[in-house]
Amino acid sequence: MKKYVYSFGGGTADGDGKMKDILGGKGAGLAEMCRANLPVPPGFTISTEVCNLYFEAGNRVPDEIEKQMNTALAKLEKQAGKKLGDAKDPLLLSVRSGAKFSMPGMMNTILNLGLNDITVEALSAKSNNPRFAYDCYRRFIQMFGEVAQNIDMEHFDHIFDSRKAKVKAKLDTDLNAEDLKAIIADYKKLVKKDTGKEFPQDALTQLCMSRDAVFRSWNNPKAIYYRKMERIPDNIGTAANIQAMVFGNSGENSGTGVGFTRDPATGEKVFYGEYLINAQGEDVVAGIRTPEPISQLETDMPAVYAKLREITSNLEKHYRDMQDFEFTVEEGELYMLQTRNGKRTGPAAVRLAVEFANEGLISKKEAVLRVDPQQLDQLLHPVFDRKSLATLKKIATGISASPGAAVGRAVFSADHAVTAVSKGNGPVILIRKETTPDDIHGMDVARGILTAVGGKSSHAAVVARGMGRPCIVGASQLSVDERKNQCIVSDGDTKLAINEGDWISFDGGTGEVWLGSAKTNEPDPKSPVFATFMSWADEFRGGFGVRANADIPRDAKAARMFGAEGIGLCRTEHMFFAEDRIPHMQAMILARDEKTRRKALLKLLPMQRSDFAGLFKAMDGYPVVIRTLDPPLHEFLPKRENLMVDLAKLPHADIKTKKEMSERYRIPVPALKKELPELLHRVEELHEFNPMLGHRGCRLGVTYPEITEMQARAIFEAAVQVAKKGVKVIPEVMIPLIGGVKELKHQKDIVVRVAEEVLAKAGLKDLKYYVGTMIEIPRAALTAELVATEAEFFSFGTNDLTQTTMGLSRDDYTKFQKDYENAKIFADDPFAVIDQEGVGRLIQHAVKLGRSTRPDLEVGICGEHGGEPNSVQFCYRSGMNYVSCSPYRVPIARLAAAQAAISGDKSESQRTA
Repeated sequence: MKKYVYSFGGGTADGDGKMKDILGGKGAGLAEMCRANLPVPPGFTISTEVCNLYFEAGNRVPDEIEKQMNTALAKLEKQAGKKLGDAKDPLLLSVRSGAKFSMPGMMNTILNLGLNDITVEALSAKSNNPRFAYDCYRRFIQMFGEVAQNIDMEHFDHIFDSRKAKVKAKLDTDLNAEDLKAIIADYKKLVKKDTGKEFPQDALTQLCMSRDAVFRSWNNPKAIYYRKMERIPDNIGTAANIQAMVFGNSGENSGTGVGFTRDPATGEKVFYGEYLINAQGEDVVAGIRTPEPISQLETDMPAVYAKLREITSNLEKHYRDMQDFEFTVEEGELYMLQTRNGKRTGPAAVRLAVEFANEGLISKKEAVLRVDPQQLDQLLHPVFDRKSLATLKKIATGISASPGAAVGRAVFSADHAVTAVSKGNGPVILIRKETTPDDIHGMDVARGILTAVGGKSSHAAVVARGMGRPCIVGASQLSVDERKNQCIVSDGDTKLAINEGDWISFDGGTGEVWLGSAKTNEPDPKSPVFATFMSWADEFRGGFGVRANADIPRDAKAARMFGAEGIGLCRTEHMFFAEDRIPHMQAMILARDEKTRRKALLKLLPMQRSDFAGLFKAMDGYPVVIRTLDPPLHEFLPKRENLMVDLAKLPHADIKTKKEMSERYRIPVPALKKELPELLHRVEELHEFNPMLGHRGCRLGVTYPEITEMQARAIFEAAVQVAKKGVKVIPEVMIPLIGGVKELKHQKDIVVRVAEEVLAKAGLKDLKYYVGTMIEIPRAALTAELVATEAEFFSFGTNDLTQTTMGLSRDDYTKFQKDYENAKIFADDPFAVIDQEGVGRLIQHAVKLGRSTRPDLEVGICGEHGGEPNSVQFCYRSGMNYVSCSPYRVPIARLAAAQAAISGDKSESQRTA
């Protein structure tokens, strides 16, 4: 029979610290500490495999495993010199969960198992401390009742608190033995009332029920949510650790505590933790009593403190990582109950990695692998002071779109955001049902952006990430009324109004929203420790590049500060929404002939040229990929619905309303009657039923080649201007949304003609430039060998490629996203993490076909996936040359690429370009 139960104690163990898959983290730590002859109470671990077998067998443990457990129990009784359920000297046990990956507080623990009406008297007599014995018994009934019998803890708390009030006890420890006996009697009545059965008196029954409850806790809602959040697999299960009890609540020379060998928040090399005298483990974490800092233990119990420091220092050296430990002191004797690699913040993770490497405990390569790339977010964005946050009311939860802590006054329009900030009434949080490109000026001044609808690839999410602004989208509890400057937050039958000027705090990394103003702490991305760590990551990253998506010089400078090696996507359309440009853009769109269009484009030309010159200067020697105009033209015009409403109002409007319309549409008041209907007519002409697949991208350039011509001229005139000042310029012009080679050739011919004309005129014929395409339509990917005859580079636009390949709207998907994730149809949001089975296979196919035609084809990715660690590693394995992401995700991509390189997923020789 396969082994499922592993004993430990007395300096020996059936397992060891490398068996986390089988024993879980806690069980492996206990086994390893026993092998090191540390003071660990004896026990046994029921393996993680049994958890899965338990569920497969219909919530029961197979008989053969029951036999193995009973054998291990007999061995434990022999080691302890006591028997479970013995009427004179009972063995008491703890039952704790413990998965391979740490899930603090997510699963269940039961202490003092084995107590009943008889054994409690034996414990009282043997300890000569009735209060201690009855305290242990009431704790056991309380924990067992909640965990194994599903009785709400608040019922137990009510009984306990009522007794304290009755006898005027300020602290739990003020209750005497008689008080505790009365509480026990009431607890047992509660159990009988709630379950219909007496509290179980048989100790073995208690053990089996507790073990099963620990396994069931693997699938409690909070554990499921935590695994999803931390990307922990659902099928690994939890172990159950059964261990002889030691008692921190047996008097003033006893106690219990938890600690870390270094500060888990900062990584500082200090002994960190808390403890309580005369207490059991849950007292420390439950907040019932205020613990003492662990440094105070040196005064209270100097010998215990010295031994604890020695043991934990050795454990840190043994595991070569910061340790999270638990200990109990029973009548002056120290016992270790747990050690595991401790959870840490992003700043602490980086500092620990660097310092452990500098201390010689790990190599630089190990240091780079130690940090989860996502943790770097915490070094790049503001974070909340958690104590400050605890005083506020959480009102909503949405989709985390761009990380960081944001605090500000609520505003409901972009114009109001700008006005508030200009008058010194900021900071502001821009709250919208959804954002549009028209909101860019308000997004720019806002401290954070919050929308009621949308997903991780919505306009708000994409733009906010590029700006480095915290953002939450899809907060469906919000009903935004932008005309009333108000939103209503619904929580069941409860409704709360948020008015303009109310303080709002939200965490873009978790999607949580609070009412009120919380304190934030600013990160320090320029710290020497961070710089050292990232330099190590770059050493191992090799030739795999990381670029940034940046549309304006300010973003480009931020990208360079974070280590970007070029711009992988400049979205030229974002440049047209500025106040001084939108009128010319709209004039170009409303033009009825080419001559009028060219006249409007001529006014846009110097503005675009200036923008591109700023990007080339900021990148100095690094490539700049500029995408020609992509969105449909109606996005630059007023909304059709708003025009229809205002046109209906116009005949009866007063002068104030007409002036508002005049400002809104940039039409003089006297001309409103004539020009407003014409504007609506043009908007209706441009209206599309499915604009995502409509007249946009290269299709605009085919219909209006003068647009492509103007943009190409602006690019190359800017390149000439900057190159003549001694700056190295590498322009890469990217044609979007092609379905095949003919569309690309049509647009490339225009770009090349203009480029050669401009460069020849400037005497810079040798200036090297590239023309390539964005692969975002499946047909382009499937015919990549033909596309590559014209394209000098491919850049995968995975936002749209995911939509077109999977037939999913990135905004509408959020409405049923949870259903798909709960049904385990999708493991991840495909707009956040590349769907490697489908979209990924199409990408790999296109890379292979493209390089069969053009072996030196440069290949990258510029969708939002370019900053997501799993997707970055996929790109590395697929043989791409670079990824491009928002400036504030560049360090994350650099680290993810380094980790992929270290893992050896793709040799550098296969990266052909």
